[in-house]
Amino acid sequence: MARHLKRGIDASAVKDADTKVCETVEQILADIEARRDKAVRELSEKFDKWSPKSFRLSEQEIERAVGKVAKRDLEDIRFAQAQVRNFAEKQRACLLDLEVETLPGVILGHRNIPVGSIGCYVPGGRYPMVASAHMSIVTARVAGVKRIIACAPPFQGGPHPAIVAAMHFGGADEIFVLGGVQAIGAMALGTEQIPRVDMLVGPGNAYVAEAKRQLFGRVGIDLLAGPTETLIIADDSVDGEICATDLLGQAEHGPTSPAVLITNSEKLARDTQREIERLLKILPTADVARKAWEDYGEVIVCVDYAEMVREADRVASEHVQVMTKDPDYFLANMTSYGALFLGPRTNVAFGDKVIGTNHTLPTRKAAHYTGGLWVGKFLKTCTYQKVLTNEASDLIGRYCSRLCILEGFSAHAEQANVRVRRYGGRNVDYAQPAA
Repeated sequence: MARHLKRGIDASAVKDADTKVCETVEQILADIEARRDKAVRELSEKFDKWSPKSFRLSEQEIERAVGKVAKRDLEDIRFAQAQVRNFAEKQRACLLDLEVETLPGVILGHRNIPVGSIGCYVPGGRYPMVASAHMSIVTARVAGVKRIIACAPPFQGGPHPAIVAAMHFGGADEIFVLGGVQAIGAMALGTEQIPRVDMLVGPGNAYVAEAKRQLFGRVGIDLLAGPTETLIIADDSVDGEICATDLLGQAEHGPTSPAVLITNSEKLARDTQREIERLLKILPTADVARKAWEDYGEVIVCVDYAEMVREADRVASEHVQVMTKDPDYFLANMTSYGALFLGPRTNVAFGDKVIGTNHTLPTRKAAHYTGGLWVGKFLKTCTYQKVLTNEASDLIGRYCSRLCILEGFSAHAEQANVRVRRYGGRNVDYAQPAA
């Protein structure tokens, strides 16, 4: 039976949605809807001390920002985007339109139609998330989205050059230096400067996540992203140093980021805990990582691989790093995770920044019912039907008529009846079985 050598704080002490955050966001969104650009400008000045003549960057301003980025950094951004684009293109190739004759004269089909417009949010608080631009914008462009706008908050009094470069190279049609709830609200509700979009994508802080939650339904969203989570599944084929490094590598995201180790080796578990303490003495981001580890870190010792799978699926982590003698066992048997990183040669940072899979992933156990952002999220699979013969319309009509009457929908039934009379040349007999 699984044993905890370390637990995080009690789940009842963790609030998914702070009441104050909900109320604040609700008020901000109402203000934006009522006063539009005027409200957005006041909010930007209040929260970011940023009130330019226009929040949208001109072509010249984009060129100046890109010109501030070192040549090597630009090459790295282009390389990362090429990997994301390549994988998204392979995924898109799997999504085929369909048309099939299910009965003689009955044609059913579906088309994969891109969302018309999206708004991409790129965070720029504790860490300017350059890679988030790749994940949202490049993937949407591969899907065929016609209009892509992107927002990121100001950084040190102006646009962040590397974020602007990533947005521009990724294919954004419009780039705005605008952050927080005011950016989310402007994109979703529309203002004089920013026509509304059909869908919002991209991570953010608790206020950004709450804004997306409140706006869902009026616009689509990718998912509700909470604090970054990481889970290490390991056996004695690796050591404590690599496990500790991978745990703290994600714990540095923020003080509420869960980091969990599941292993069948108590020795590895204890070695990892000692290595974490050693690394926390030298890690530049130790103030954040230590708080995350102390409050949200867990160490679970299991008896075998099967129990490790059960515990891992219970945790349903955003990122799952598997470092065992047989990592493919977990690929074959796990069902609840955001993304798997199989073997010690890869790691979560590869996926976060460059390898090509998308880093916008489900958190807070949402992996039980959804995957992460991918090219398919930007497509609407829309069905259609055609009835080509009188005989087919008559056949389907008689079934439909009786099923409508079964449910009490007489007007529905008459839609079927008129086809039976017109194309079948007969009256409808509800009591007779269909031919």
